[in-house]
Amino acid sequence: MQVEAKVPLGEVRGRIDHLAVDIARRRLFVAELGNDSLGIVDLDGRVVVRRIQGLREPQGVAYAPEADVVLVANAGDGTVERLRGADLTPLGPASLNANADNLRLDPAGGGVVWVGHGGAGHGASGAEGGLTPLDAASGQPVGPALPLRAHPESFQLEAGGPRVFVNLPGAGGAIAVLDRAARRQIATWSVPRLGANFPMALDERGGRLFVAFREPPALVTLELETGSVLGQLAMCGDADDLFVDARRHRLYAICGEGAVDVFDAPPARDGRRAAPRHLARVRTAAGARTGLFVPELDRLFVAARAAAGEPAALWVLRPDPPP
Repeated sequence: MQVEAKVPLGEVRGRIDHLAVDIARRRLFVAELGNDSLGIVDLDGRVVVRRIQGLREPQGVAYAPEADVVLVANAGDGTVERLRGADLTPLGPASLNANADNLRLDPAGGGVVWVGHGGAGHGASGAEGGLTPLDAASGQPVGPALPLRAHPESFQLEAGGPRVFVNLPGAGGAIAVLDRAARRQIATWSVPRLGANFPMALDERGGRLFVAFREPPALVTLELETGSVLGQLAMCGDADDLFVDARRHRLYAICGEGAVDVFDAPPARDGRRAAPRHLARVRTAAGARTGLFVPELDRLFVAARAAAGEPAALWVLRPDPPP
């Protein structure tokens, strides 16, 4: 993987959280948590074209193309801000409880976006959380929240079934399995001696769930039907985003220690699901632990916060070789 470019983000202070993309308009959205703002990057010109201020600790961001709405989850007041896609005009917030965090589009479509929220967040224990499905166009819930016993970090929704897989670092590193049709939790998975599970990635076709733990740093491969461990590897520290590159059968783990770990994740052979193996480590910048892999552009974007005289920047990484 090669560093192709570094896009300056301007006067952005503090932590940067998650990213989202509007492919049709060639725009990338950057949740600038410490700056209380949302940066909008022109992907063709590789320049920041706009910044929306006055947010309240933005963490998650998503673009719902069916509704043409950008959604931004605010940890500060538990709201999800909605912006019209065409001109980014505010459409009014949806109010949830404390610490709105990750956002995921429902694979069934319909402009539904799931919001992880509740509790103290950042892996804290002793506070309940939940997942709520929102209609992006109206900002209204389309069903009751699915309760969780801790704040949800990364979660993934399967397209071929009703399950949701949720990382709960505040519940001892548990992985909750929910049925979004039945509106209940159906299983709890765990990996002994590992904790602080923040990012995860779903390989639904390959029948695997990949979960990155921070304590100690480890990438774990779970069998999708039973939750049994297929493999465990050491990895870079302070991981916060994990992505599957389906065309290359690879995994990209973005870590705050200042690295992207690349793993080979071959498909099943003779009915046997393989665990990944480590391929390479690409050095980035300390604290750069969030990003976005965009298959349509065949690029991995990594958000690097300002530090030690270096301004905040969006790193553009090109996987190699091409598929």
